[in-house]
Amino acid sequence: MKSLIALSRDFRRDDRGATAIEYCMIAAAISLAIVTSITTIGASVLGFFQQAAAGFPS
Repeated sequence: MKSLIALSRDFRRDDRGATAIEYCMIAAAISLAIVTSITTIGASVLGFFQQAAAGFPS
């Protein structure tokens, strides 16, 4: 059985989870960019249709 010091040293050197965390951060940034752009485009489209609806007689 490994000593606690050896286990601690192995744990600090292990970087297998770092790649997964980096990919998650990249995915989160891309998702944030998509949500921001869709929100902006949605507001523009809403304004366009409101102006078009205002042009029709009631």
